[in-house]
Amino acid sequence: MLLLEVNVAAPLQPAVAAARKAERLAFLTTPWVDKTIALVAVIPFAWLTYIRLQSFGFDVPRVALLVQGLLFIGTMVIRKTPVRVSTNPWFWLLTFVETYWVILVFAVMRRGQRIAPYWASGSLATLGAVLMICARLSLGRSIGLVPALRSLVTRGPYRYVRHPIYLAGSLIFVANMLSAYSPRNLAILALGIFWFALKSVVEESFLRSDPRYADYMQRVRWRWLPGIG
Repeated sequence: MLLLEVNVAAPLQPAVAAARKAERLAFLTTPWVDKTIALVAVIPFAWLTYIRLQSFGFDVPRVALLVQGLLFIGTMVIRKTPVRVSTNPWFWLLTFVETYWVILVFAVMRRGQRIAPYWASGSLATLGAVLMICARLSLGRSIGLVPALRSLVTRGPYRYVRHPIYLAGSLIFVANMLSAYSPRNLAILALGIFWFALKSVVEESFLRSDPRYADYMQRVRWRWLPGIG
């Protein structure tokens, strides 16, 4: 009798797990929940932007980081509610680390040595800022942090690479490293680029389950840089 009960109960385990996952997904895709998450997520960026404006000097690389933060705040507040969002806790943890690494950069970077002419770091930062603006505007309200299906965007920079925002952020990080080099700053900024690269792979492992995104990956073959990868 005990064996029978075990055999009957065993098939129920996947069903229970699937039901719980469906409940979490339904909760996370509720509009007010999604908006609350977005508002909470941008609070540190809003605070950091205010502190930066009040306390620190300006040059092109730092202004580029500020532009990145302000665009992130604005588009997050008005974003679309997702159709489906990842419930994988490791994806959420990676998202947390990658997203708030920019705040850590602001907080712990120190004045370093300029190792490239100002025009070089400034041009690179400007290129990153322009690309960031174009990518953010192309996304419109289809922006999120945790991997999620909102709407497929193929306009603007997304016609050429699949992750132009991560490319733009990396360019801005490199510009800041060139204008304030130290072993500490290099390690912090290099890790930021690593998180971008890892996040892009993780996002695609989730998004490619959508046939439209899988087809988009076939049409736009380059993840970051055309001809490179």
